[in-house]
Amino acid sequence: MSTQESDAARIRTSDTEREQVAAILRAAVTEGRLNLEEGDERLARAYAARYRDELAPLTADLPHGGWDALSRTPEAVAAVRRHVRRHGAFVAIAAGVLIGLWALSGAHFFWPLIPLMVLAFSFARRRAILRYGLSAWGRGPWGPGGWGGGGWSRGPWGSGHRGRW
Repeated sequence: MSTQESDAARIRTSDTEREQVAAILRAAVTEGRLNLEEGDERLARAYAARYRDELAPLTADLPHGGWDALSRTPEAVAAVRRHVRRHGAFVAIAAGVLIGLWALSGAHFFWPLIPLMVLAFSFARRRAILRYGLSAWGRGPWGPGGWGGGGWSRGPWGSGHRGRW
């Protein structure tokens, strides 16, 4: 197989994917898992990558492909906190509306109990993710096993990519 044929079978990477790998590598340097020289070398290779399979080895030796370090950055923690606050506000407003509708309906049984329980469990889950991280739930950000069932180490550039990142 010629070089052109093998290149045609490979999937090209995007600027967004290169930036995500760069963010993971910066978080690994900040955490002390990579020294500055190795971090600079890997960053240069990440920005020079043309295909997705060139990105995977850059984070393969980091725990969970580096995603844990990335999730502990101040920016990621602040984003999760904002998300939890917004969800909490939604839960409070929805609870108020449901209880108000129940009061206006004059029903003898408290029918909003089931939707309120679902809302409470969803809020508790988001709070637990904020407190203990995604690993507490045993799944990646978009369902069991992360991208395509491959787990965290696979990343968005491995096979099974669904276009989310």
